[in-house]
Amino acid sequence: LPAAVLLKDMKLMDVKLGQLGSWLAMRDFTPGGILRAIRRGYDRYYNKYIHVKKGGLGGISMVLAGYIVLSYMWSYSHIKHDRRRKYH
Repeated sequence: LPAAVLLKDMKLMDVKLGQLGSWLAMRDFTPGGILRAIRRGYDRYYNKYIHVKKGGLGGISMVLAGYIVLSYMWSYSHIKHDRRRKYH
């Protein structure tokens, strides 16, 4: 039988929908806590996709795809404004 894990130690994917509010209330939303969470995410990504013995294009292509999506979201209002403009 698996050992009981405290709710505050559970990963988001392991939290049930009814426990989500309690789990979110236990998170650290201070600037330092947010920076630590970003650092943990970066370290996890780096160790899984970049710092490997036999790497591929997967890790780099995910960063590139994320950049493309963010760039499109940032410029969407400009793109939306120019959508119906006639060029003749």
